[in-house]
Amino acid sequence: MSRTGRSQSWLRKLITAERIQVHRVAHQWATSTIAKLIRAGRTEFATLAAVFLLAAALLAFARLTDEVVAGETRSFDSAILMSMRTPGRPNDPVGPPWFEEAVRDVTSLGGTTLITVITATVAGFLAMSGTRHAAVLMVVSVTSGALLMSFLKQLFARTRPDLVEHSARVFTESFPSGHATLSAITYLTLGALLARVQTRRTMKAYSLGVAITLTALVGVSRVYLGVHWPTDVLAGWCLGAAWAITCWLVAAWLQRRGDVERRIEKT
Repeated sequence: MSRTGRSQSWLRKLITAERIQVHRVAHQWATSTIAKLIRAGRTEFATLAAVFLLAAALLAFARLTDEVVAGETRSFDSAILMSMRTPGRPNDPVGPPWFEEAVRDVTSLGGTTLITVITATVAGFLAMSGTRHAAVLMVVSVTSGALLMSFLKQLFARTRPDLVEHSARVFTESFPSGHATLSAITYLTLGALLARVQTRRTMKAYSLGVAITLTALVGVSRVYLGVHWPTDVLAGWCLGAAWAITCWLVAAWLQRRGDVERRIEKT
């Protein structure tokens, strides 16, 4: 082969190699861009969904508050409250004694003491896992939510149910339910923040699922024990959920700014 032929063959190989490299780079760029757009779309959808749920929770709380203040929920509250009592014996909750004791154990999950212990424990775990800013955000979220709940209790000053005997001791006003509000604020906030620092979808779903289940159980237990009207609990759920969603939105915004960690560090 002449020198000219060898040069042309080398040039064709070089052009072919360059084309392959260009196609590879273009493919990698397109794949990366599409992945970024999908992630951005998911983030925007999650944010819009959270804002919608926040608005719905606040609207529901406002509607409940208006009807409670106007005294329009008495029949609804009384019907549900009495459905959890033995017929003919309004001071006896349905079910055997051991079940009533179990419900008292469940209701303690929304008490101030246990909520404080859980919050401190999870905050310590987050701090030691390298997500110190997430730990601070969690403590601030729960504490500020508890203060808001206490203020609203004093503001509305609704009396406790007078139709049945209380199966647990109470010390504050009735509306909104402190246990329902605190459990929603704490467990939903913890679930949301823990989900924000997890990378696996199953772990995210598990965190939120446990949070919702605990919140629901605590609220129902308060009505069963006769210490709250059902609308107290509904309002507490709405208020706590709204607060937890607000904290989730703040956490997401701070994570995008880089002020809060995105995931738990592996050690």
